Amino acid sequence: MIDNNSEENRPVSPTATGPARKEGWEREVLEKLAFASLDEQRTRRRWNIFFRFVTLGVIVVGLWMAFVLSNQEEEIVGPHTALIEIDGTIETGTSGAADSVIPALNRAFSEDNSVGIILRINSPGGSPVQAGIINDEMIRLRKEYPRKPLYVVVDEVCASGGYYIAAGADKIFVNKASIVGSIGVLMDGFGFTGLMDKVGVERRLMTAGENKGFLDPFSPQTARQKNYAQDMLNTVHQQFIDVVRQGRGKRLKETPETFSGLFWIGSQAVDMGLADGFGTVDTVARDVLKAEDIVDYTQREGLSERLLKKFGGAVGSAAMGAFWSHSAKPSFR
Repeated sequence: MIDNNSEENRPVSPTATGPARKEGWEREVLEKLAFASLDEQRTRRRWNIFFRFVTLGVIVVGLWMAFVLSNQEEEIVGPHTALIEIDGTIETGTSGAADSVIPALNRAFSEDNSVGIILRINSPGGSPVQAGIINDEMIRLRKEYPRKPLYVVVDEVCASGGYYIAAGADKIFVNKASIVGSIGVLMDGFGFTGLMDKVGVERRLMTAGENKGFLDPFSPQTARQKNYAQDMLNTVHQQFIDVVRQGRGKRLKETPETFSGLFWIGSQAVDMGLADGFGTVDTVARDVLKAEDIVDYTQREGLSERLLKKFGGAVGSAAMGAFWSHSAKPSFR
């Protein structure tokens, strides 16, 4: 028989202080702590989401402002010297590419308030095609705007293709220690046929056209191919020589080494007639052009172009790299 009055079956009073009450109190505290922790996690999650949206908003606004600012042209007020810069190798996709330099030259010459143009060059050379296109356009613009002088100011280096461009200017100013010259053409590459014979590697090249594998680095070079390449280089070199002679005229003091591919420091270049004097962008603008205010006309990439190149340019570069890996081309370097 069950004894309802036994101590074991008595209900626990609210004020009980025994083990049962202690166990209920601990459970209640644990529940409160658990709910408080959940609330804290929810709050932290909400704030994290909020700050992420704020950060995203700041990035979007920043990108938008950068895009707008990068496409804004510098305000042109009053007479000034127009500056265009070529920095680095002269080839497609650089500041020395024809499609970057020529639009800047056209804007600078056509601007009514530009007193003259300074083309600042710091380049070891590059593509004879790009250099030739720019030189031709410089000569055309000088004829179209005879009252606007076009001067070249050399920074560290103006060699090979860089000097090909410089020869199209009215005058060339250098620093005493600038590197100038290197009037020559080269086509370089490697030949691995001897190494392949030693390690027992067979080259399997199939072509349609007897000269399609011309200058392939894994095939032996024939005397006919070598002579053909040399004739081509000599022709491009003569074009370079003609441009320098035409541009420098009677100022050029030719010696047997002038067109040998050697280069000289600025002070020697002045003595040889490869340059006209010493100066910087600031001194030429102030003392020669008499227009101290300088406006930069250099065509630079906008934000959208940089993003497109960043995400999509690698594919094209890889494809072109694979194409040129088995061939060579003339270069002003």
